[in-house]
Amino acid sequence: MIIDIERQNDLCIVRCRGRLIAGPDSEYMLSKMDEIKRLNYSMLLVDFREVPAIGSMGVTFIVGLYTSVVRQSSARFVLVGAVPQVRQVLDLTRLSTIIRLAPNVSSGLAALCAHDALSSHVCV
Repeated sequence: MIIDIERQNDLCIVRCRGRLIAGPDSEYMLSKMDEIKRLNYSMLLVDFREVPAIGSMGVTFIVGLYTSVVRQSSARFVLVGAVPQVRQVLDLTRLSTIIRLAPNVSSGLAALCAHDALSSHVCV
């Protein structure tokens, strides 16, 4: 698994690749989650287009990021590109009823930009 972090003004984009499951990469995933939380961004786009499957560790990763962002009143969180297997887990855990999902990065950015002037730095 690989987790890349890209920063753009008020926006943090997290690009994930590989299976987000418990195992030898769990410590890496938790350290990346802590790093992203410390950045304290008000807008977070999590790109899952290259994530074929998630397990309990992947759910922990998503929930941890989501809860760290939405504590702020103007915060925005979008998860993009969930493949059918990942979407099934999100539906089973009912996370898909709480977390905003978008089919791709451009629609995810549009969802973040649609909310208020705070996101104008990203939406130029």
